[in-house]
Amino acid sequence: MGLVYSEPACQSAYDGDVHQLYHYLKKDPSLLNTQERHNGDTPLIAACRGGHLRVVQYLLENKANAHLTNEKKRTCLHYVSKRGFSLLDYLMIAILMPILLLGYFLMLQKQRQHAALMKAVLSTKVNVNAVDYRGNTALHYVCQRKNHRLVPLLLDRNANTHIKNEDGETPLDIATRLKFKKIIVLLKKKRGQTEN
Repeated sequence: MGLVYSEPACQSAYDGDVHQLYHYLKKDPSLLNTQERHNGDTPLIAACRGGHLRVVQYLLENKANAHLTNEKKRTCLHYVSKRGFSLLDYLMIAILMPILLLGYFLMLQKQRQHAALMKAVLSTKVNVNAVDYRGNTALHYVCQRKNHRLVPLLLDRNANTHIKNEDGETPLDIATRLKFKKIIVLLKKKRGQTEN
């Protein structure tokens, strides 16, 4: 069970229903950046929360505002960064892993989809250093999720590695605490480049 939105455009985006979303926007183009009254999510944020690349691309092609934040001060980029494998994904990977490594290929496909979603959002002028209500940037969340494939995408857009969240942690502090060696190397390399 996922989220339920009272705003139909947000619900269609979250469900990945491009066809329905197209009809809502055709009827009323102002729904492109409408915000859900309960949590402030926009259709773009809802699509990112649902992980629907086609919907995100459609919304961005129609000039959806990637800078809008919800009540938690999170942008669509925060939600792309927070995405990980669902319980169903883990179950499928675990069940299919012994069968010709199908689980491994499923995992790689999910990682590619996640990277494509991140690239789509980063193709806009979204603020990669936007902080949410807890002081976290997208880079903080990617480090928490141990997603070493997404870290370079954010660093290429000059994500600030020195921002501290409310717990006083930088993305490097998080990676160090969680012992994510690949991410530590990437972040230290970036810090070395910015300090020179």
